Amino acid sequence: MNLKDKLLHPIFPLIRHIAEREAIPVYVVGGYVRDLIINRPSNDIDCTVMGDGICLGRETCQEIGLRTGSPPSLQEFKQFGTCKFQYETTEIEFVGMRKETYTQGSRKPHVEAGTLEDDLHRRDFSINAMAVSLNKDGYGELIDPFNGTEDLERQIIRSHRDPDQSFVEDPLRMLRAIRFASQLYFDIDPDTFDAIVHNANEIKNLSTERITEELNKLILSPKPSYGFKLLDAAGLLKMFFPELVALKGVETRNGKAHKDNFEHTLEVLDHVAYAGGGLWLRWAALLHDIAKPKTKHFEEPKGWTFHAHEYIGAKMVPGIFKRFKLPLDDNMRFVQKMVELHLRPIILAEDIVTDSAVRRLLFEAGDDIGSLMMLAKADITSKNREKVARYRNNFIVVERKLKEIEEKDRIRNFQPPVSGQDIMEYFAIPPCREVGLIKDQLKDAILDGVIGNDRQEAWDMMLRLGAELGLKAPEPTLKAPEA
Repeated sequence: MNLKDKLLHPIFPLIRHIAEREAIPVYVVGGYVRDLIINRPSNDIDCTVMGDGICLGRETCQEIGLRTGSPPSLQEFKQFGTCKFQYETTEIEFVGMRKETYTQGSRKPHVEAGTLEDDLHRRDFSINAMAVSLNKDGYGELIDPFNGTEDLERQIIRSHRDPDQSFVEDPLRMLRAIRFASQLYFDIDPDTFDAIVHNANEIKNLSTERITEELNKLILSPKPSYGFKLLDAAGLLKMFFPELVALKGVETRNGKAHKDNFEHTLEVLDHVAYAGGGLWLRWAALLHDIAKPKTKHFEEPKGWTFHAHEYIGAKMVPGIFKRFKLPLDDNMRFVQKMVELHLRPIILAEDIVTDSAVRRLLFEAGDDIGSLMMLAKADITSKNREKVARYRNNFIVVERKLKEIEEKDRIRNFQPPVSGQDIMEYFAIPPCREVGLIKDQLKDAILDGVIGNDRQEAWDMMLRLGAELGLKAPEPTLKAPEA
């Protein structure tokens, strides 16, 4: 098979020109070749070189500079014999062909210069062990020693080596097999999957960072539930995400059963993925019911309840993020907010949609209201079509109200028009209980529509509240000073 008609990236003619000039055999390898064959977009090009990969990387950067006037910045990793640079929107990496051998009981390979077949043999799966020639002779020719194209046609993830040995050498390959299956919606070869099951305990030898990197890629796959079910079936999920596994199962008492919250969570995650939600909203979907096992209770005659699971779940988020070494930053706080508020739009959709309730939702969600509504819609997974239709229709009402209230009252992310500092300066008092009471009542009055989101109205109410609390003030200022 020749793929020269698919080598459309402008870097390939440059590499071919340099390889011919320097008489250095070079091939594009790995995932880019796989994606080229199945017409899947890819922004990572890996090239393997007979000899010094860093040298060819330098030559390529210099050639780009000669043609464009601006050579890309080259990163060199001399201890690994690799280098990479960004060219337009694509990351290009060069590495010398190498052979890896492992001694029994060791996970650190002995690395030495090798042939192209050696280099392809050391790779994880047949679909990633292919190469395309970038040399003048045979430009575009596919090299496929382990029948990767056949596995692509069969839609199979298969280890072309002894999978037990491969997974013991690097347990991350087990997660990669499942991640690729989820991204491509492929099956895993039975022998390869059996080896994952047999070696699941090896996952404990991986660093948290490597696990999390693969997990994030799986979460971003088109149908992430597929990958999570494979992780569970292989016995891997319980090794690093016990809270998620704890959601599994249905308990019945007195003829009343709750839904399987593991299946429900994965369905919500898929819905968010289908709607175009990003990584952190997908994490929120994954964690939105994470506290249900902790809050499960049976009440007669109501049945199963999960009171306050949204608040307890939000408190669990930082610990889970810390364990996965995810950033404890605004992204984590966004996930917390989504978990804590995920029921609010649903409660609104179940009841009469009042202006006050919508104002409060806008105030608490702020600029994340769109993400919250996406999550709330995704959370409707009932098998009852009439119930789903009713919720969807009510969500239309909620969204219309959100728009109307926002345009009229400017509540989203609003700061109280009279601040605590205003209150203290006017009444000449230090921070105290009375300041907090006035601030809270002003906020509630605005959110309940008693007064507008207006400084003068808030100032007038502050004067009344201060008098009721016995605060002594100078002569009443009827007009509020400029903020």
